[in-house]
Amino acid sequence: MHVPSEGVELLIGAVRPSNAYEETIRRLLQSIRLGFIPPGERLPAERDLAAMLKVSRDTVREAIATLAEAGYVVSRRGRYGGTFVVAELPSGSALGAERTDFGEDEVEDTAVLRRVLEVGAAREAAARELSSEERTALALALEECSAAEESDHRRLDSRLHLLIAELSGSPSLVPLVANLRMRVNALLDAIPVLAPNLTHSHQQHEAIVAAILAGRAESAAEAMLEHIEGSTALLRGFLSSR
Repeated sequence: MHVPSEGVELLIGAVRPSNAYEETIRRLLQSIRLGFIPPGERLPAERDLAAMLKVSRDTVREAIATLAEAGYVVSRRGRYGGTFVVAELPSGSALGAERTDFGEDEVEDTAVLRRVLEVGAAREAAARELSSEERTALALALEECSAAEESDHRRLDSRLHLLIAELSGSPSLVPLVANLRMRVNALLDAIPVLAPNLTHSHQQHEAIVAAILAGRAESAAEAMLEHIEGSTALLRGFLSSR
């Protein structure tokens, strides 16, 4: 049985005790929608999720039941049973429909958020003294994203960006960037996949990671800004005139 990607750990961490149920739903949904627990894969066991999220097993069980009712997961019994992400995610549910009617306002709002959150994350990650494990993880995430098939690029792209957010040193930033990545991915899903754009994206990722690993904070911020502006320009071209 395949074990979910280690990227899921970027999203499944301790939640706030005051709204444990809602936070558990949000973390699991982000992990599923961003592809860190892909369609057909099994979720970690309830006891493991409870330990990762620092909530009770009853909270985890209630959250999983809600996701099952909304059509995101299904439970199977038997020796190889457990809770699995459905093969085809719902396009809309009680937990929120996926939008397709994007326009200029959504593109610009998302661009501002990316400049605030992701440029800052890159700057802070480069300013930190990263451990050897963190440096290795970042280099590996870049390598896997660059080598990804088109069908898996979005997931590994998101994982790279989320890892940069994690390396900023602010745990509170990771769920904010995760939510932002869902918005970015929804926008990108509404336009064609262009091979030259993927090539440019890989080159920009390399520049961002190189600057972070070299400890060049402003260079990392500038490279991330260039990356964001490139994606935004493409989205403006396809979506802003709708």
